[in-house]
Amino acid sequence: MNRYTLQDFVNQTEQQDKGEGLFELETQRMLEVNLESKIWAKSGSMVSYMGNIKFTREGILEHGIGKMFKKALTGEGASLMKAEGEGKLYLADQGKKISILNLYDDSIFVNGNDLLAFEPSVSWDIKLMRKVAGMLSGGLFNIHLSGRGMIAITSHYEPLTLRVTPSRPVFTDPNATVAWSGSLQPEFVTDVSLKTFFGRGSGESIQMKFSGEGFVVIQPFEEVYFSGDNNG
Repeated sequence: MNRYTLQDFVNQTEQQDKGEGLFELETQRMLEVNLESKIWAKSGSMVSYMGNIKFTREGILEHGIGKMFKKALTGEGASLMKAEGEGKLYLADQGKKISILNLYDDSIFVNGNDLLAFEPSVSWDIKLMRKVAGMLSGGLFNIHLSGRGMIAITSHYEPLTLRVTPSRPVFTDPNATVAWSGSLQPEFVTDVSLKTFFGRGSGESIQMKFSGEGFVVIQPFEEVYFSGDNNG
């Protein structure tokens, strides 16, 4: 039998048009963007493109001086690039699993390192987590996205969504927290007793506490961030 031929490999892995619109999951770890005008994407996430597409690193005053100062304070992570033109664009981020979300007057917070791409119609703002600046090594900011349009987020392996209710708050490890609904405002709590169970320093004792009504998305992986890494 002529198995595993080169033609078999091409047939099995070849790009397919699914007709799903602007954002398509070409694979679970590769986002296809059917670009017709402009999108924002995480810097360094382009792996291939076809057509006439121009890439521009985000201008320092592109989104207003307020966001510029916030980004200077975070010092990492949420560096964006603008892709303009027409064609097919393929985005990926370290082999992480991609989830597409279509906002219909919704809002969501996404960890700054886990936002892959979004439409210009989506409003966004950087939210700093100042209270824990001295406790966690990076990952100190998230991005609030709202309005209408498509966004793509990433997670290490399969994401799990936990419901938050007034009678049942949810506690998470900050480094395993991907996103949460816009109705929630996390607070940071410290559990000194957890230090005795983990040998990796004080980070394990800090938890995010979500109270109210909404949801939290977590991943089965603790992502450690390093200050000064702008490029993702």
